[in-house]
Amino acid sequence: MYPQTTARMAAAALLALWASVATAAFPDRPVHLVVTFPPGGASDLMARILGQRLGDVWKQPVIIDNKPGAAGSLGTEYAARQPADGYTFMMGNMGPTLVNPLLSKVPYNMERDFLPVSLVATGPVVLVVNPKSPYKSLQEIIQAAKAKPGALNFGSGGAGTLAHLSGEMLDEAAGIKMQHVPYKGGVAAVNDVMGGQIDMIFADTQAVMQYIKAGKLRPLAITSAQRFPQLPDVPTVAESGLPGMVALNSWGVYLPARTPADVVASYREAIRRAMSDPALVKLYYDLGVDAMHTSPEELVRFNRAETGKYAKIIKDNGIRVD
Repeated sequence: MYPQTTARMAAAALLALWASVATAAFPDRPVHLVVTFPPGGASDLMARILGQRLGDVWKQPVIIDNKPGAAGSLGTEYAARQPADGYTFMMGNMGPTLVNPLLSKVPYNMERDFLPVSLVATGPVVLVVNPKSPYKSLQEIIQAAKAKPGALNFGSGGAGTLAHLSGEMLDEAAGIKMQHVPYKGGVAAVNDVMGGQIDMIFADTQAVMQYIKAGKLRPLAITSAQRFPQLPDVPTVAESGLPGMVALNSWGVYLPARTPADVVASYREAIRRAMSDPALVKLYYDLGVDAMHTSPEELVRFNRAETGKYAKIIKDNGIRVD
């Protein structure tokens, strides 16, 4: 009896030792990072920076898989269908993870198909006008819009984008009504602001910083809770008379559902180390976003609050994407 018991205990100890070694060995081959937008954009650049730092931590290469299409929904579906072994993860932008499911039926469910790991970045948008515009502050825009409802317009890269939702939030918060002019991409909309074809746009800071510095666009307000370090003289929307209006782009790390808990824990530690790297923080700062790391629970709470905010805007304005 006793020899059998001893043998079982020895086998259990060896199994536990093997499991710990297996866990410590993750990853033992290249890891794939799914980006739901084309190469060259902010999401792609941020993912490549994060992937390089994670590769340094893991001592394994991180391969970027760009899967664009349907405003990020195609790549998100692809990531959801990958094996739950930790060797594929997604850096999800607010568009496909939070907003797209509110606008139309999508072939994935964020709560069912993914495990949240960490919020890794947030960034505001900035309200800009042509430098020849008569408007030199957000309050001047609000006063003009109240004087002539529907006379002013704002552009966006398409229905449901943060530029669009920010414009609708401004309308609601200020009690005004401006016309939304959707474009097939934010670049075309920004170009038309500079060309004087439309009045204004809430734009990603990275996309317009060079034009602001060159005097081709005039910034009026930033949608972050505090002033943006790269535009320290530009007031927040709240400072401009609309307290509580905050609109942030956001990015989180997600794994396919049913990924083992020990692998998720490995991700959390690796992301903590990567996002704490001063060099990464500086690179993200240069892209107009704040680098961070959070617990999965904090990411869930953030997403729920953001979803609730944008769901109201979308419902109130009847926004849909077919």
